[in-house]
Amino acid sequence: MIRINEILDKTSAYLNEQEQAIITKAYVFSAAAHAGQVRLSGEPYLSHPLEAAGILADMRLDAASIASGLLHDTVEDTKATVDEIEELFGEEVADIVDGVTKISLIPFETKEEAQAENIRKMILAMAEDIRVVLVKLADRLHNMRTLEFQKPHKQALIAQETMDIYAPLANRLGLHRIKTELEDWSFRYLKPDIYAQLVEGVATHHTVDETFIERVIGHLNELLGPNNIKARIVGRRKHLWSVHNKMRVQGLTIDQVHDLVAFRVIVETIRECYHVLGLVHSLWKPVPGRFKDYISMPKANMYQSLHTTVVGPGGERIEIQIRTEEMHRLAEEGVAAHWKYKERERGKFNPKDVERFQWLRQIMDWQRELKDSREFVTNLRFDLFQDEVYVFTPKGDVKELPEGATAVDLAFLIHTAVGEHCAGAKVNGKLVPLETPLKNGDTVEIITDKNRRPNRDWLKFVKTAKARTRVKHFIRTEERERSIVLGREMLEKQGRKDGVNINKAIKDGSLLALAHDMSLVGVDDILSAVGYSRITPKKIIGRLMPKREGEEAEAAQAKAEAHAAPETGAGPKGKPGEGVRIQGVDNVLVRLAQCCNPVPGDAIVGYISRGRGVVVHTHDCPNVRNLESERLMQVNWEGEKEQPYPAGLSILAKNQKGVLGKISNILADEGVNIDSGAIHSNVDGTTALVFRIEVRDASHLYRTIERLRKLDSVIDVKRQAVNDDLGSSLGTAEPGAGEA
Repeated sequence: MIRINEILDKTSAYLNEQEQAIITKAYVFSAAAHAGQVRLSGEPYLSHPLEAAGILADMRLDAASIASGLLHDTVEDTKATVDEIEELFGEEVADIVDGVTKISLIPFETKEEAQAENIRKMILAMAEDIRVVLVKLADRLHNMRTLEFQKPHKQALIAQETMDIYAPLANRLGLHRIKTELEDWSFRYLKPDIYAQLVEGVATHHTVDETFIERVIGHLNELLGPNNIKARIVGRRKHLWSVHNKMRVQGLTIDQVHDLVAFRVIVETIRECYHVLGLVHSLWKPVPGRFKDYISMPKANMYQSLHTTVVGPGGERIEIQIRTEEMHRLAEEGVAAHWKYKERERGKFNPKDVERFQWLRQIMDWQRELKDSREFVTNLRFDLFQDEVYVFTPKGDVKELPEGATAVDLAFLIHTAVGEHCAGAKVNGKLVPLETPLKNGDTVEIITDKNRRPNRDWLKFVKTAKARTRVKHFIRTEERERSIVLGREMLEKQGRKDGVNINKAIKDGSLLALAHDMSLVGVDDILSAVGYSRITPKKIIGRLMPKREGEEAEAAQAKAEAHAAPETGAGPKGKPGEGVRIQGVDNVLVRLAQCCNPVPGDAIVGYISRGRGVVVHTHDCPNVRNLESERLMQVNWEGEKEQPYPAGLSILAKNQKGVLGKISNILADEGVNIDSGAIHSNVDGTTALVFRIEVRDASHLYRTIERLRKLDSVIDVKRQAVNDDLGSSLGTAEPGAGEA
């Protein structure tokens, strides 16, 4: 465990005594707050904030950042508050700690939603102060270094989130060392078998031998010396995740990977960079298509360097990177190297920073239109992962886009209005389809038409989150307008039948009052809900009629819905969808999907079907991925009603005497009713059994499954969709046909 004195030794080179004192004060406060707490490793909890602060000190960050690293868990895990930290350490430190602290006091329906909101909060705080994400990256890096003490399923979840969000974020900020370490730790836990094989393969590969590395460095020194070029030359192994990616993409074995070592030639000036490139190409033959000039066209994270791959000594391919000392510092430390310690507004983005981090400005732009945190994180992950391509406008401006982006993405990048009226595009002077992927160096001209509008097909090929968000927003707005018109027509038609004047109800405010009673904002929300079939017209008209007539209308409506939705295997015995609550909407026809048969306790999602009310699926139902996201809505289980819900069990057992009796006894002991079943004997001496059963909720179902799995004669038990033809389900646990 690192000690506070070691951190102070690191910072003494660039911080004054007053700033050092702030770090010491933060250490004392953190030690007192975390007193008695231990990590899963058995170490005192204080070891974690100390290690995070040590990482920040290695990045040569300011006192506020390092103090925040020491304090970053105090608000979440101790009795300390943000106000207390502000009083003791100032607003600057308090804001950073608050930005890093998870949102733990707000109730969320699922852990996924809570985690998504935490990431959203961090990104938004990062836009105000970049140090928020630097502290969070230091926190995550130490957590990855000690991930071995977590349970396997937790290791996989944390590693996947690190690979999806934090490593790409470090890459976007130019934090190369942190990015590569996060990727390799994630790789270790996500693909442990492949990781172990690769570690062994790289260690024994002939090109990583020290003799080979010294030989190449010797050749380069002999080449540069006579040309009076002073250079620092280093050779390093490529990190394991990048090697694995190359093998996967190109279909190579470890023996076929020839450039496991990259050499860096670090010189004094940009002119010398290009001079060295010419000398290297005169010595060794360059590999076609493997030269990249990031000096004249830097990456979005400020990275600059010349990259070339050549056929070096012994016919081995070697990658050589040529850069200046300043470029090297930026390549290794990114935004941390760009720090201005003495600025009054430390941590804040100045206009020059914002230009360099255009991707962050774009995130701030489209996030304002997204209310769903999970959709925000999906788009963020999508944006962070993309490699870049650079294209030119007809005026010669360079625009950065993700790899595979199209003219529509460029149109929205230029301006929202250009994107919404995009009618066509010329690439290098030729008309091309809008879905054509753009390539590096393309000159792109956007053709607009004031009568053109986005359409749903664009969602199949746009790559940027901004374009995707704007197209979805336009479609939702357009569909809402149509639903309002349709809803009004439906209400007017029903009103004429029942003697209710809808126009009068709108004018005298009675429809608005009804909207408020139903927790809706205004009249348009009622009309839209009717148009979307979330609420039936008869229900609204019934609420607007005099009380006696309204009661009669509700009774008639209940009778009509009973006839429209008879009992099926899609729901519990009783009214289909009973026990499900839809947020913000009352008395809507609800059905449970037959493809996944959700039961109380399952995470669920609702889908607004056309003419059949809301269909409820489990959150992980495969069919949900194929549904229109605009028609998905949040639903919850309501109450703890004791009633049977249908579920399916697929059991594979040894064909032994008495096995069916043992299974039946467990089902009876658990209070599970067998509605029907089918049995099939296989040629390999096993028996496949499929039962349609009735359970109270998800925990009841999975408790039963766990007991069945403990039987010696049972090989496997799986939950299965309830099909009408049980015989067709034998031998498979795949879900049945979806219902939308």
